[in-house]
Amino acid sequence: MHILIAPNAFKNSLDAGQVALAIEKGLKRSKLDCTTQCFPIADGGDGTGTLIVESCNGKVVWKEVTDPLGQKIKSSFGLIDYGKTAVIEMADASGLRLLKKEELNPLKTSSYGTGELIKFALDEGASRIIIAMGGSATVDGGCGILSALGIRFLNNGGDVLQAVPESLVNMAKIDASDLDKRLSNCEIVILCDVDNKLLGPQGAATVFGPQKGASIKDVPFLANFLANFAKISTAQTGKNMADIKHGGAAGGATAGLNTWLNAKLVNGIEYFLKLTSFAEALQHADLVITGEGSIDRQTLQGKGPYGVALQAKQAGLKVIGVGGVIPSKPDEELDRFFDQLICINEPGTDLATAMANTRENLVKTGNKIGDMLA
Repeated sequence: MHILIAPNAFKNSLDAGQVALAIEKGLKRSKLDCTTQCFPIADGGDGTGTLIVESCNGKVVWKEVTDPLGQKIKSSFGLIDYGKTAVIEMADASGLRLLKKEELNPLKTSSYGTGELIKFALDEGASRIIIAMGGSATVDGGCGILSALGIRFLNNGGDVLQAVPESLVNMAKIDASDLDKRLSNCEIVILCDVDNKLLGPQGAATVFGPQKGASIKDVPFLANFLANFAKISTAQTGKNMADIKHGGAAGGATAGLNTWLNAKLVNGIEYFLKLTSFAEALQHADLVITGEGSIDRQTLQGKGPYGVALQAKQAGLKVIGVGGVIPSKPDEELDRFFDQLICINEPGTDLATAMANTRENLVKTGNKIGDMLA
């Protein structure tokens, strides 16, 4: 039996590659006579860019950029497809993991550094730029990125505003006359792992603001800023920025780049699997194991394990899903894609203990699956 192991990362615990290796280790300890292939996956979240560059045998380019609070840091992007395509991970320049918990403040953080990476990619001659936007520390609608690329945000008096929400809330006009001309010949593709639109109760400020450090008072402030940005953008471009599917991802940066740079917003896992030739790996598999930290109905909204399971089912293969959390009762919708869901934790395990023992529990689960199949 040949088993394809294609998990997503277990957030805040292990990256996708580590998860795959732990499951593989367990399978090899089991009674099952099998071969395995590790195929770690990502859906646009933190770590997606790294996996794409590794899978496509790309090279990494290091540059100095600005972090979310304006400090200079070393960051990187990848080049694949003989240098024609750049792969940028927003989290590498504008990510939550670059800041201490007490530094998180989406009124003051900017995505400017990600815009600098885009400029460096253009300097390298890239004609296509793929951006994974998961794990950002910003709710600036992508204004920081746009500012780095030459767009200016003005107040009523014509003064240029700093590209952070606490200043941008005074935006009255957007001047795109100095936008980097090279962008007109460059395709920008953004991998999205959520469907949320920019505004409303499921919008960027309300849903993702608190994750990035927004207080109860900050959320309506950020929502008002984004609403004003959308109103001005719609008036100047004719594009309804508030109505863009995936527009709420990365603090609204997806909506900003779609409106002002004509960036394509795509389903992250679908694009990732195509780019990394997942279908070829499926051809040799007899069974697929996938998973992530939590598997539930939200998984079916375009998350990594769903994308894997969908393609595996289309190929006529059985799928086992593993997670730190799974539904307590059978779920008809999930059962259409997963032949079996397995929780890697013992019942009643508290979160801290579960997180600390993720690797060990994945090895045990791999062993359990192997013995079950044997």
